Amino acid sequence: MINIIQFLEQNPSLITLLKEKKASLVGVTELEQKAILQSFDEVLYVDSRLWY
Repeated sequence: MINIIQFLEQNPSLITLLKEKKASLVGVTELEQKAILQSFDEVLYVDSRLWY
């Protein structure tokens, strides 16, 4: 899973294709793919090593 996320970070155009259902992640369930795509939509804030 980590490798998939790292690959998508390096290839952001694939995120768009996944959202448009023009591509899929082989070996990843629909629920996992949905969670991965949601993680790219959310903004993470870092302050003093705390995530919130």
